[in-house]
Amino acid sequence: MALKYTGEQLNSLDKETLIKLFLSQQEQLENIDHTLQLVLEQMADLKRHRFGRPSEKHEAEDQVSFMEVDGKIVFFNEPEAVAAEENTQDEAESVSRAKPKKKQGKREEDLDGIPVVVVEHSMTDEELEGKFGKDGWKQLPDEVYRRYSFTPAEIEVEEHHVKVYAGKETEGVIKAPHPQALLRGSLVSPSLEAAVMNAKYVNAVPLYRQEQGFERYGLHISRQDMAHWTIQCAGRYLAALYDYLHEKLYSYHVLQADETPVLVNKDGRPAGSKSCMWVYRTGRMYTECQIVLYGYQMTRNASHPREFLKDFSGVCVTDGYQVYHTIEEEREDLKIAGCWSHARRRFDEAVKALPKAKQKDSRAYLALTMIQAIYREEKLLKDLPAEERMIRRQLSVKPLVEAYFVWVRENLPKVPQKSKTWEGFNYSLNQEKYLKVFLDDGEVPMDNNAAEQSIRGFCIGKKNWVMIDTIAGAKSSAIIYSIAETAKANNLKPYDYFEYLLTEIPKHLDDTDRSFLDDLLPWSLSLPANCRKPDKSEVK
Repeated sequence: MALKYTGEQLNSLDKETLIKLFLSQQEQLENIDHTLQLVLEQMADLKRHRFGRPSEKHEAEDQVSFMEVDGKIVFFNEPEAVAAEENTQDEAESVSRAKPKKKQGKREEDLDGIPVVVVEHSMTDEELEGKFGKDGWKQLPDEVYRRYSFTPAEIEVEEHHVKVYAGKETEGVIKAPHPQALLRGSLVSPSLEAAVMNAKYVNAVPLYRQEQGFERYGLHISRQDMAHWTIQCAGRYLAALYDYLHEKLYSYHVLQADETPVLVNKDGRPAGSKSCMWVYRTGRMYTECQIVLYGYQMTRNASHPREFLKDFSGVCVTDGYQVYHTIEEEREDLKIAGCWSHARRRFDEAVKALPKAKQKDSRAYLALTMIQAIYREEKLLKDLPAEERMIRRQLSVKPLVEAYFVWVRENLPKVPQKSKTWEGFNYSLNQEKYLKVFLDDGEVPMDNNAAEQSIRGFCIGKKNWVMIDTIAGAKSSAIIYSIAETAKANNLKPYDYFEYLLTEIPKHLDDTDRSFLDDLLPWSLSLPANCRKPDKSEVK
């Protein structure tokens, strides 16, 4: 508690004591002001998270280009930088910021691949004669209107009558070939279970709402039955493809990883204990044969990634979570790369916590603009082969990255400690080694956005169903989410793919050779055409 002095007491103090007292009060006021600024920033950030838009888009009116000249960081406004490099940069490398024009032929593209049912509307001869007189009319080209037609789900019962035969003079009974039941004694079929999986794991519809939906169709299926079917089908059938994809994942050079907390009700721990759902996927640069795999674990420690990645050798892109760095230190064949989206996120929060009038004068805004310049250069290289991309990164991206870190070191002492900008500077410096990995490897993306997008479906789903009831349910959810996200990443229709898998895999339960799974992979040419989304790129 601060000391209080009366006027008489202050008059009795000597000059040296008054100076010390004044300096002490001044320091105390500075600390109060610093604390107040942090509180105001935190309040503004909390308010933005609660009421603001979630976008992290950064638009700088005067974008900054920067480079190192004679050991110093020099900043240019965008027009000045373009003018200075006018003779050396190809016009095609400039990035247009103009609003894109509306795409021509979009309706034709949207309708491509959808079956067309022609509905004719005509008039009788009598009606036409009444209007034009006998032979007083001729037919012109039809007017054509197109409308979407939607048929709601239709429920019917398949009653399989299997013929049974016995020899008249020989012993033995045989049955006509017929599909095996997914689950003995159950009414579930591949089409119904595919619908349940697609609704919950793709469209985020909880089982209790599906139960209500089936009731409206006059079908009485309890959520308990649906949960039982899903767990059994995931473990008995889809797990085989999951394990096969896991093996395939190890053949890639670059993976990306992320994780999110989840509540599991009956896991033997106190109520409210958090479990963790992890996701691993092939690197964003691999646009074909993509794999997305989920994994459930009761904790968020290093044991899961250590086990999951034990047979992987290469680069893993993460968000800076320390457990990955711990595993990297244990192994020589694993390298961890950092995420530039996470590096910029704290600066974005800092800028949005400021009044609009002060945003563009802040160091956080300048940091965002510098990172945007790095992204802008990287975007120009997206279509290049990996080897050429790495060479171009060294020439055009690396100088910007190095200049950014020099600038961060210079400005760290100039911002209030514990502020969002200070946290952003510290994050960048602590992650510098990992944030630079992409510069030396053309297959490594500069952020972990692809993994975050792959886990987004799960995060949306858990807002609807809140928690998973059992550990068995969590493990089956990991398998099904893996198949669903892998299907989407490979341009498949999840429902049709689920139905096809649940039809084909039961035929091979007794096979000791798993090579049949090659024909079921999401990129297999053997998949039926209805599993694939129409290729819009072929539309002219």
